[in-house]
Amino acid sequence: MIPYLIVFGATALTVFATTPLVRKLAVRFGAIDKPSDRKVHPKPTPTLGGVAIFAGVLMGLVASRLVPDFKTLFGTSSELWAIVVAGGVIVALGILDDVREVVVPAKLAGQILAAGLLVLMGVQLLYFWFPGQGILSLSPDLAVPLTIIWVLVMVNAVNLIDGLDGLAAGMVAIASIAFFLFIYRTPGIYGGTNPAALICAISAGAAVGFLPWNFYPARIFMGDSGAMLLGLLLSVATISGVGRNAYPPSGGDLAAVSIPVLVPLLVIAIPLLDVVLAIGRRVRRGSPVSHADKQHIHHRLLDIGHSHRQAVLLMYLWSALISGCALAVAFINGRLTVAVIVVVLLGIFAATAIPRLLVVPNGRRKGRHQAGSGSQNGKDEPATSENARQPA
Repeated sequence: MIPYLIVFGATALTVFATTPLVRKLAVRFGAIDKPSDRKVHPKPTPTLGGVAIFAGVLMGLVASRLVPDFKTLFGTSSELWAIVVAGGVIVALGILDDVREVVVPAKLAGQILAAGLLVLMGVQLLYFWFPGQGILSLSPDLAVPLTIIWVLVMVNAVNLIDGLDGLAAGMVAIASIAFFLFIYRTPGIYGGTNPAALICAISAGAAVGFLPWNFYPARIFMGDSGAMLLGLLLSVATISGVGRNAYPPSGGDLAAVSIPVLVPLLVIAIPLLDVVLAIGRRVRRGSPVSHADKQHIHHRLLDIGHSHRQAVLLMYLWSALISGCALAVAFINGRLTVAVIVVVLLGIFAATAIPRLLVVPNGRRKGRHQAGSGSQNGKDEPATSENARQPA
């Protein structure tokens, strides 16, 4: 555990230290997200926080290379080198989109390019353990497209959830920590160390290091460059941890019920749910899937009267509860014990959501509680009302 903590700390400290420098450079070179009718922040706010996040990722890889426990991974695992190449492409695409706003087809092409580079460098869904069936192997005809689709889903899920200050960074940190705990307890083909766990430590460190500057009121936005990079890291970690691991999970007697291939879905359940709901309502209305609307989960929380911070913290809680349930089912012995834990956690989930959904405060979304919709950089959703963002 200590080697992973070293990498986590090195990544977090690097992101925390370099973010103010990136902010100054963004101001100096005019990389400013200016307010408009389509954006939710009232004041010009520096963007390009993804540059600092990428610097932290590179430092995390350098630190892991210097830790004796991880030296063998760089010679046997392709994932660590792949995230440098694909991460560089996705960050460059994000910077261009943050500054000049890339059209949707061009952005999708860039994401496919990054996913294709991952595949070419050996990051693929090859095989996994399935309860009752043993090891299932995927043919290249299935492995390549499924890998690319999974990368696109993860990248866009994180990018879509980046709608409130600190929301994407916090939820990526929770997802990374939860998946790290699952992988750390699961046997792997690399022995004592695991590239998936290492990538989780790096992504968690990057998110935690950026969060102090991005939490409400944000002083800098991570932009598409940061959100897509964090999504890419999660995609590589889940592909490596589940899609390239032929070992069954170790843990309680409900480990088989958990099905390892479902654990990543549960860990990032909230962002994936938001994506599914967004696609569903847009298809139902006959509008393009990329068409912006104002009905994401975090927008609805603002609509029913939650403040900016309350909405973010509530989504943190939901993500942590769902991840906790997944880990409980996977590792705790005893069906009754697991059932009790799951019921208690789901009860807490319901208690935090249902009362506010049933009772809408009078004069909702006034003053501090007013908020537009959309991502932090305002590119995903238009906004017509004021928002409480107060960047320094």
